[in-house]
Amino acid sequence: MSEKEYNNKYTYGYRRYSLLSALINTVVLIVGSIFVLWNAIPRLVSPKQPHVKGMIGFAIVGVLVNGLAAYRTKSGSSLNEQVVSWHLLEDVLGWVAVLIVSIVMYFKEIPILDPLLSIGITLYILINVYSNFKKTILLFLQTVPEDIDIEDIVNKFHSIDNVISTHHNHIWSLDSEHHVLSTHIKVPNDLTLEEITEVKKQARDSLDNLGIEHTTIEIELESESVPR
Repeated sequence: MSEKEYNNKYTYGYRRYSLLSALINTVVLIVGSIFVLWNAIPRLVSPKQPHVKGMIGFAIVGVLVNGLAAYRTKSGSSLNEQVVSWHLLEDVLGWVAVLIVSIVMYFKEIPILDPLLSIGITLYILINVYSNFKKTILLFLQTVPEDIDIEDIVNKFHSIDNVISTHHNHIWSLDSEHHVLSTHIKVPNDLTLEEITEVKKQARDSLDNLGIEHTTIEIELESESVPR
């Protein structure tokens, strides 16, 4: 859905659905991890021997299926893909843990290994999920994307010929990959239309390779008052 084109209702397109999905996936991971810890910690006190042969069979299938899915999403660059990748990685690590524990317990009864590995893997996943959760919330709050240096962009604008100053420089992200920028550039009163067009062109060119999908540049003459 996030790849659908814009329309009269979603004028920026559906990019932020990917961000919404990332938030939902993150919440699911957090809730799921809490559920695992809730069940695993008491078993440290009273561990139970599981059905070992069933564990081995399910673990092999789980490692293969989730491993393939994790491999296909690991190269994704969007925040949603990163969260999904961590979700799948959690599954892979969980099944690997199940496989290791079940093999060990097949030969020797050590039921406490099950909750120990569950707790260890879950804590590891939670650390990484927290990082992605923080990024997601910041993007929802429309903070400047972490891969963008707004001061560097402003300096690039100021280095363009006939640019007196800039203000109302706003940058936010639709989905961690596709960014939006708006700015007001003040120029001398006597510039020709061709010179103004050249200022806008150079300003846009300076934004190449920054992942900025939508750019709005308003040109103001020097004699104009600065709007608040």
